[in-house]
Amino acid sequence: MSFQIKILLLSFVVSIVISLIVIPILRKLKVGQSEREDGPQSHLKKKGTPTMGGLILIITTILLSAFLYIDYAGDEPEIATRLLPMVFVTIGFGLIGFIDDFKKVVLHNTDGLSPKLKMLGLMVIAIAYVVMLVFNFDNGTDIYIPFVNKYVTLPMWFYIPFAVIVILATTNAVNLTDGIDGLSTSVTTIILTCLTVISIIWDIKETTIFGCIIIGAALGFLLFNLHPAHVFMGDTGSLLLGGAIAGIALYLKLPLLLLIIAIVPVIETVSVILQVLYFKKTGNRLFKMAPIHHHFELCGWKENKIVSIFSLITLIMCMVGIMII
Repeated sequence: MSFQIKILLLSFVVSIVISLIVIPILRKLKVGQSEREDGPQSHLKKKGTPTMGGLILIITTILLSAFLYIDYAGDEPEIATRLLPMVFVTIGFGLIGFIDDFKKVVLHNTDGLSPKLKMLGLMVIAIAYVVMLVFNFDNGTDIYIPFVNKYVTLPMWFYIPFAVIVILATTNAVNLTDGIDGLSTSVTTIILTCLTVISIIWDIKETTIFGCIIIGAALGFLLFNLHPAHVFMGDTGSLLLGGAIAGIALYLKLPLLLLIIAIVPVIETVSVILQVLYFKKTGNRLFKMAPIHHHFELCGWKENKIVSIFSLITLIMCMVGIMII
């Protein structure tokens, strides 16, 4: 257990140090958040708060992954090598988000990356990750079925598109959850902790190591992201965290468990889908605003209350997830 704690604490400290360096630079460059005029009025005062804070997560993840790769390459080269695909999908998604954020806030292109280009980039990285797992790392095409407590081997032609959809859906869900101070960071950190605990129980060292890296990085970032936030993660951070969650879940053969432990991002996504369908059918809104965390804001809930309740729900569902594996 000691090596997990050391990795997590090291990542946490590095993340704080990187935050103290990066946030003033983002503020100096005036890389500020823009807020929707039709959104909650309380968000208008956040205009100008530095965004693209996901850079902190990218830098911390790269530094810690490189350090631990070198550290394990001598004595346990297989563990070091098996870290690489998870680093690839996580940083790859983070870089797609960074390009989108950069175009929006630095180049002042309000559209950012076109939806088609963004989806293409994410899909290429997702396909490459799944292919690496199946063909280069012999991870197989079996997945664990919660409650039934058994594995089912899927045919290759079905597993690859299924796994890619899991990655893209998870990433999009985490992205939608990123709407108020500290919400996405808090929820995803709990989910990542759940997956890391499962890795420890199953004695899968590479996912344990990588999970501790991302948890430490996210906790360090969270100190500056809680309400009132000093920095927002932007798509850079939300796509990175979504990639990390999906990457670890697929590595552990637990994509279906995400329906339980990632219940908050799932509900956020469903709320958007229902809002669109209901509006198209009736011309009225089902929720005051979607994703659903904005609905609760407009109902009078404070941001800290939403974050606390959504985090508590995630924690409970993660406990259920651990109990049923």
